[in-house]
Amino acid sequence: MAGKSRGRGGCWGWCLAFLVLALVVGAIVYVAVNKFGHNHSKGHGSGATDKDYASALKLAMQFFDIQKSGKLVDNKISWRGDSALKDGSQAKLDLSKGMYDAGDHMKFGFPMAFTATVLSWAILEYGSHMEKVDQLKPAQESLKWITDYLINAHPSENVLYVQVGDPVADHKCWDRPEDMTEERPLAQVNSTSPGTDVAAETAAAMAAASLVFKKTSSTYSSSLLKHAKQLFNFAEKYRGYYSDSIPEVQTYYNSTGYGDELLWAASWLYHATNDDSYLRYVTGQNGEDYADWGNPTWFSWDNKLAGTQVLLSRLSFFKANDISSSYDSGLQNYRKTAEAVMCGLLPDSPTATKSRSDNGLIWVSEWNSLQQPVASAFLATLYSDYMVTSDTDKLHCDSDSFSPEDLRNFAKSQADYVLGKNPMHMSYLVGYGDKFPEFVHHRGASIPADENPGCKDGFQYLDSSDPNPNEATGALVGGPFLNDTYIDSRNNSMQAEPSTYNTALVVGLLSSLVTTSSAVQSFT
Repeated sequence: MAGKSRGRGGCWGWCLAFLVLALVVGAIVYVAVNKFGHNHSKGHGSGATDKDYASALKLAMQFFDIQKSGKLVDNKISWRGDSALKDGSQAKLDLSKGMYDAGDHMKFGFPMAFTATVLSWAILEYGSHMEKVDQLKPAQESLKWITDYLINAHPSENVLYVQVGDPVADHKCWDRPEDMTEERPLAQVNSTSPGTDVAAETAAAMAAASLVFKKTSSTYSSSLLKHAKQLFNFAEKYRGYYSDSIPEVQTYYNSTGYGDELLWAASWLYHATNDDSYLRYVTGQNGEDYADWGNPTWFSWDNKLAGTQVLLSRLSFFKANDISSSYDSGLQNYRKTAEAVMCGLLPDSPTATKSRSDNGLIWVSEWNSLQQPVASAFLATLYSDYMVTSDTDKLHCDSDSFSPEDLRNFAKSQADYVLGKNPMHMSYLVGYGDKFPEFVHHRGASIPADENPGCKDGFQYLDSSDPNPNEATGALVGGPFLNDTYIDSRNNSMQAEPSTYNTALVVGLLSSLVTTSSAVQSFT
């Protein structure tokens, strides 16, 4: 009996040892998962794919192909062909690449650079999500199509070409880009005709893209970073609004300030270089002058403050211990303002914005009304994922508190509205669902591919009562009115015109939602 008693005790001892070992290993795994940004304890699941968002993402990505200028490689759009092959030739530059801005044939550098910055951010945060549904490579290719153009548009340190085409002449024609005959003049900013806003936005685009390509092409990444640094110095040294230097752009993409772009560019350059001088720039006097701390704003091609606040909050979530305490106060000001932005978006928050439709869509402007809700939702998912990854349980909005899941649910509500959960019961993303806009304000989509009506005769297709012969797949149209209505008319450019920068934003949003996993901690 004594022997048997000792045997049981030994067995129990070994079991206990194994149990303790298992608990230790489990704890190590848990810490490692938290550390590397895959903690899903707040309800984000284990990375399952949402088929609806995946389908929408694949469609949205196709609009970049529709908007491409130049000699198309591996063209996936049957009704598109080579166009604008001589763009830039009068300056002995190759500006044939890049993307057309919207439904016209203009290349506006300000919104195009913003498109590249947002697309880069989406890839950096959610590239693994994109890869899971085979969209990472298309996203990288579309980004490079723009950055190739931006590199060529910056031929010397203090010269940046920011526009191809005359907007007045361009809008007097309704033709396919493949058949353009109108003149394609160039506009530039330089030391005597400055453009701080557009130069800084282009610097942001190149800095962010340099991170995207750092692992796959170090040479290309280094080139982008070199251009980014030069453009930031140019923007900082020669201050001025680009829309003052180029008055004709005021009707289309007038800039209302350049301080936000300077902070945005410096923030991206810090992420790309880890050079403290850029962190000093955003947290010091320039932050005091331009950040408008404490006042929530809307993220758009014209105002980058909310994006900057979320991007710099990333540092306080993940890199606080690696950053000098001298920057703490400034970074906390950005994070507090980002929190104010988030609290304004949450419908149940005591500080919730009233800028929304009766059916819950963030609504700020009649023109291109979907830009702000999609941009806001993208920022909300980023902030939600930062909270989850850093094990931050609550967002405090005055006396109330909210979870990361509340932010994610808000973002999903905006995405679902766009995809058809709205009073019109239609998707505003062309090609998604059973009902979507058929009269998109887009020249190439409206003219049969085998027709060449010329500049003036093409207006018959603008005025036609027939749906577009070519589907602008993936286009995110301007969006509904405040009363949640939409008029599907080709002449209704206020609601029916898509834009490339809207596509970058919706790609970011859909990429964040396509799986249930949280954001990772490092861009590199």
